[in-house]
Amino acid sequence: MSSRLRIESLQALLRNRGPGSALLCYSRDILYYTGTAQPSWLVVSPDYYGLFVRSGLDFALQEIFIPSDRVTGERKLERIRDLAGEAFGSEPIGAELDILTAEQYLLLRRTFPGREFVNISGAVLEQRKSKDASEIEKIEAACDAVHAGHMAAVATLREGISELELAAAVENAHRLAGHEGTFFIRQPDFFMSRGPLASGPNLLRPSGVVYTITGVGLSPSVPAGPSKRLIARGDLVMVDIPTLVDGYHADQTRTYCLGRAAAEAREMYGGLKQIADRLAGSMRPGMTGRHVYSMAEAAAKELGMQNEFQSFGRGRKARIIGHGIGLELNEPPVLSDSDNTELSENSVIAIDMHMMSDKCAVKLEDMVLVRSKDNRILTKSPRELIEV
Repeated sequence: MSSRLRIESLQALLRNRGPGSALLCYSRDILYYTGTAQPSWLVVSPDYYGLFVRSGLDFALQEIFIPSDRVTGERKLERIRDLAGEAFGSEPIGAELDILTAEQYLLLRRTFPGREFVNISGAVLEQRKSKDASEIEKIEAACDAVHAGHMAAVATLREGISELELAAAVENAHRLAGHEGTFFIRQPDFFMSRGPLASGPNLLRPSGVVYTITGVGLSPSVPAGPSKRLIARGDLVMVDIPTLVDGYHADQTRTYCLGRAAAEAREMYGGLKQIADRLAGSMRPGMTGRHVYSMAEAAAKELGMQNEFQSFGRGRKARIIGHGIGLELNEPPVLSDSDNTELSENSVIAIDMHMMSDKCAVKLEDMVLVRSKDNRILTKSPRELIEV
């Protein structure tokens, strides 16, 4: 789907399945439909659309791919309501209820007294699952940036360096390669530094912030990411720091060892890569997240590694093995034992899995372009256990 057809697709959905109109304000959705992330409201109905820019109008007019006559500078929602006129009709209004603040929701209720608001985020995210050629190109650019971080990790990792110093080298390489310096996750109050990094015993201490190996962070304020621990010879090191280029994310994890890895780590990593390879080659449009998760569990059982696969120790287990990725770091579908969301043609899926025993942990994450045939791994760094 070309960028200019995205609003038309949303209009068709409103026409065929409702609600009667949509009122969007989340920056990632505004960017997807119009080409700008300037603070705005986007009004869409089956026969109308208009972008109302609250601030940064000059920027927006240079950035948009929709016609400029569809753009108005306006801050007040009451005025936007009046300018859009009959576009709102009398049917329910679709809004991004999953991420609106209570204050924003109350503003909607005051501006449209007596009107019903329904959540339209599911429909928007469903449309965003299938990536067009321009989106895939931007994701590949983000993969180039994350690969630059991998190269910096290999060049920087040495005995006595701290996790924080290693993360800084990786993040610096990301930035110089075009990383925009932030990431987006569709959750309120989400935090994890710039991304997980852990070494040695810290690999075995996942916090509750992210459902994966996290690192312990610098303080209880943000208990995920690198610490000041010094890396020693023989340590395993996990780097899982994402990038964002031109609005689109890359998410890659690599496991390193300073020196020769122990036999247990090599065996677990070999099994993990076998499972990842099977999923990367077998995922197809129409499969559900639950289906892909069950494939991974079955593969781990075949290898006799079901206890180590996705383990958090002490009988705990991660129930997610991957996720969609694009304008947000985590998008539908979620590859979990409870997700019935279907993969779409040209979905981009991050397969995100680990193995953990009582002594060590290894992790591998890659992004896969899912097609009816010939899936393609988009991440570019070597996928072996990397001994430095």
